[in-house]
Amino acid sequence: MVLFLLGLGLSSLTGACQFQATLPDGRPAQVNLTLSSFAVTKKAHEAIMPLFAAQWEREHQQKVRFRTSYGPSGSQSRAVIDGLEADIVHLSLGLDVDRIAQAGLIRRDWASQAPHNSIVTTSVCALITRGGNPKNLQTWQDLTREGVTFVTANPKTSGAARWNFLALWGSVTQTGGTPQQAQAFVTEAFRHVAALPRDGREATDAFLKQGQGDALINYENEVILARQKGKTLSYKIPEANILIENPVAIVDKYADKHGTREVAEAYIHFLYTPEAQEIFARYGFRPVDPTVLAAHAQEFPPVPTLFTVADLGGWETVQAQFFANGALFDQIQQENQA
Repeated sequence: MVLFLLGLGLSSLTGACQFQATLPDGRPAQVNLTLSSFAVTKKAHEAIMPLFAAQWEREHQQKVRFRTSYGPSGSQSRAVIDGLEADIVHLSLGLDVDRIAQAGLIRRDWASQAPHNSIVTTSVCALITRGGNPKNLQTWQDLTREGVTFVTANPKTSGAARWNFLALWGSVTQTGGTPQQAQAFVTEAFRHVAALPRDGREATDAFLKQGQGDALINYENEVILARQKGKTLSYKIPEANILIENPVAIVDKYADKHGTREVAEAYIHFLYTPEAQEIFARYGFRPVDPTVLAAHAQEFPPVPTLFTVADLGGWETVQAQFFANGALFDQIQQENQA
């Protein structure tokens, strides 16, 4: 977990703790806002925060300084539950926000508190192949061909990998197949797994650095970000895919404790502005603003069969059906190891 202060040194923080300047109307001259987010949003938030801070100061004559913590979504949610006093969370899946809500830190109806059901960024699952795609992998079903192996993170330990699993499952059920056919397909697919690392970063390393597998399943935004860093990756976006939805929410207990609710709500709403959505697009996320998304149609081609976790029953149902102890994924692993 990384914790840093944007635009304010630690020595200044110590001084601020000793003396809090106020404005003529009695408000504090500076508000400190803490964001906890999943790792790959770091560059985007670093670009958005100064824009928001400048706007807030123009409109409210009050400075905003950000403390931030980035890491795997599940780790961030656990850190908040365990005492990381974030005012805002931006996580990779709604299940992680629900866990914080179940701990009593976020209101249960958090999804209704911001536009688009509090989804602020999206992506889809990408099928990353070896250079030139020598095995001509185009669809999820191609992963079960003889002689093909692939890498995905373990959905028991990785939130990202749960999206991967659901993309495979839904590619059957959302195109006319039965749950029985989906189970048979996913069971066969996991027989072709070359490595099942703990998280998305380890899965990427297994594929790119260790040379395991003919393909890797990962987020589209991760591929775009890697390309921006100069890595040449071949990838396909399968035509049956899941919309990866990344929610944002105020951590009510901590925002009220810190007196930051007003500015926290303003930052969340700023994330939905065309300006902020454009920045998210720049760093590989599919914008939820339809106008900004349309402007980036070349980078984010439409997906013919695009389904959501709600189409599969919602996170509570999905967690119980697939990922709880003894649920379907455990059964598939036991069958494949038999």
